[in-house]
Amino acid sequence: MMTSRSLRILVILAAVMGGDGVILAAASAHQPDATRLASASSMLLFHATAVLAVVALAERGVIHGRIGIAAAFGFVVAAVLFAGDLTLRQYAGHSLFPMAAPTGGTLLIVSWLVLAVAAAWPRRTS
Repeated sequence: MMTSRSLRILVILAAVMGGDGVILAAASAHQPDATRLASASSMLLFHATAVLAVVALAERGVIHGRIGIAAAFGFVVAAVLFAGDLTLRQYAGHSLFPMAAPTGGTLLIVSWLVLAVAAAWPRRTS
């Protein structure tokens, strides 16, 4: 069962991702050779919006709640992995861990597919 607490946590995480995405966009505009930051910003901003959309769809019963929420948490973890790795490479000169960005990217793809399953899964009727 979906809880309002899970949904609220996802909205908070999406808001933090959105804010961080704007910060990285500004940093990429003011630093030379900061294309990694622009990519990190895009991943955070796009997926913050996706998380908010999943919350709205789950609340309205358009998608299977539990599966949708799993996809949304996947978006959060994956986008943070991807953006965190690129940001660390920009500022520290090394990655978060080997294959961190590709792992995040792969998890993003999987999360989108999980969202498709959530949309295709029949809703439970009470």
